[in-house]
Amino acid sequence: MAIGQQDRQINKTHQQNTLSFLVNRQRAWVEIDLTALAHNVKTLKNFIQPQTKLMAVVKADAYGHGAVAVAQTALTNGADCLAIATLPEGVELRQAGINAPILILGAINAVEDIQAIAAWQLEPTICNLEQALVFDRTLASLGKSLPVHLKLDTGMSRLGTNWQDANSFVSLVKSLSNLKIASIYSHFSTADESDRTTMNLQHQRFQNAITQLKDGGYIPPQIHLANSAATLCDRSCHYDIVRVGLALYGLYPAPHLRNSIELKPVLQVKAKIAQVKIIPSGEGVSYGRKFITKKDTKIAVVGIGYADGIPRNLSNHLQAIVGGKLVDQIGSITMDQLMLDVDHIPDLRSGDIVTLIGQQNDLSISAEDWANTLNTISWEILCSFKHRLPRIYI
Repeated sequence: MAIGQQDRQINKTHQQNTLSFLVNRQRAWVEIDLTALAHNVKTLKNFIQPQTKLMAVVKADAYGHGAVAVAQTALTNGADCLAIATLPEGVELRQAGINAPILILGAINAVEDIQAIAAWQLEPTICNLEQALVFDRTLASLGKSLPVHLKLDTGMSRLGTNWQDANSFVSLVKSLSNLKIASIYSHFSTADESDRTTMNLQHQRFQNAITQLKDGGYIPPQIHLANSAATLCDRSCHYDIVRVGLALYGLYPAPHLRNSIELKPVLQVKAKIAQVKIIPSGEGVSYGRKFITKKDTKIAVVGIGYADGIPRNLSNHLQAIVGGKLVDQIGSITMDQLMLDVDHIPDLRSGDIVTLIGQQNDLSISAEDWANTLNTISWEILCSFKHRLPRIYI
């Protein structure tokens, strides 16, 4: 074996031993596959035009995946810049030594927060004229200037200046010597829907606003509009930057987008069996006796519950993978534990691993499965896993 191959094998063995050590210490955990994340970043980068930048959205602790590790992996594998929602999220990344451009998607208004943005060299979103003036005055007192991103509201009815007022908005910001316009952007409200009517209307409004600016003699340095769904469904929305969140983590914003590119889920949720026991026929399981056994039944008590982010409303609707087979969750999910019907699984014991989200052999359970059962969205599921669950990176 060549020396390089020996080194790689030693490193792989060390990683496997470290993973085993970490898992052995936990009752439950979230497993993050950085190789899958790297695949998704590279796939997305290849999907967009070479001149289009990939902005990795790592807000909300990278949708529960761990912001620092995700940001580092994304940047290493082709992402050009990052987006977060709050000031502390940006500070966390800077403290970790990340020097890439970081856009704050949320609105900042307080003077002390603006001072911190300048100190940490973050790039804020400017939503309206009042906010722009506060930024300019604060930065003037510091003797500093900042790159800023101007947000237009084209129909999301959230942050941003109305698209029809783009000319006056941009003109004022241009006149403020301490603000340097880095981009102008907007956000879709329905890009994940198969009906493109509203999306097309918003796109047209954005184009109209940019055209008006150009007709007035101003050419924006960068413009961006596409989230994950728009990135996958409409290349005409790519412009200078695409802001990719959910797709980065290997999930599709909608079923009709599955065939656009091949993504790999990054996150798995696993826990250990705490006890295996037989309960008699007619016995209730968990609080409220929402499940009554119809026969003597072998159950597994698993050390994970709603305090870890398992929605209680999934009680009696959840499945898990144990020993390479699907099993049903029974009874009410409790704060720290849940119960599984493992009557058809032989040779189970405490310490055996249960997969709640993830894949074993040909079986898989996804965050989308949970979201469909709960009539919610996969974004919410990913962001729900609490920090009591350690993130283990592989």
